[in-house]
Amino acid sequence: MSGSSIAIVADRIGWEERRLIETAPAFGHRIEWVNDESLALGAEDSSLSGHDVVLIRSRSYTRGGLLAVQAEASGIRTLNTAHAIQACENKLALRTLLRKAGVPVTDYRLVLSRKDFEKTLKELPLPLVLKPVFGGMGKRVTLIRDADTAQSVYDYIEDLGHGFEQASLVEPFLDGGSSVRCFVVGRELIAAAEFTSAGEDWRSNAALGNRHQAMDHDPEVQKIVDGVVSELGEGIYGIDLFKTADGYVVNEVNHAPAFRAITSATGVDIPSAVSRYVQEILA
Repeated sequence: MSGSSIAIVADRIGWEERRLIETAPAFGHRIEWVNDESLALGAEDSSLSGHDVVLIRSRSYTRGGLLAVQAEASGIRTLNTAHAIQACENKLALRTLLRKAGVPVTDYRLVLSRKDFEKTLKELPLPLVLKPVFGGMGKRVTLIRDADTAQSVYDYIEDLGHGFEQASLVEPFLDGGSSVRCFVVGRELIAAAEFTSAGEDWRSNAALGNRHQAMDHDPEVQKIVDGVVSELGEGIYGIDLFKTADGYVVNEVNHAPAFRAITSATGVDIPSAVSRYVQEILA
């Protein structure tokens, strides 16, 4: 299908959005940036009308899923689907969904109160990682190494968090110093790279500018990626894995993944892959 119209829904145009916009015309697409902070979507009318596809790249951990729900209700195709985005936005929902399907995930405890936190400290050995249920890009993720400081760390959650921001997961610290980012378009794993923490920052997160290198095909990684996509449906995902003594486990799945670092590591033309996929789903 030629001459298709795509809306990129995001709060700003970053490196990834610019690459997508620059690449689209070669595939017959027209792309418009729609600020996700300036929409007032209603039951009968949609500010996204006239677009064949809405590419949700909201960096908010609440807006993306809500906008996808409303766009789909208006009959507009979204990437990713509301179901997939809402699962990715909620770390607990994602883990329970994947775990039920037999996809390996990191062990965790849901912490909604100080009593939950104290019980978790008794059940899981230090060091531990405390992270928000809603959030991404490595923000508000805390490494707890010592029992002496654990309660003080939780003071910040209890005193500064509001409502759902207090919902947290506590997980064992997998001290490998690296993670694997898998980039999926449609159902295909098109690129994989290993990210290693740089300097004193222990978080091996691509958004934090850590070291990275391309990764060869690994059947175990492919199997996990296939399992994730089977549960979430086709789409555009950044799947983050940790390697443990028992094999890889899923840490997070990003519904609006950055891809500058993985592009640098692998040389894969991700914007073109996205444009081709849009062609396929509209054909």
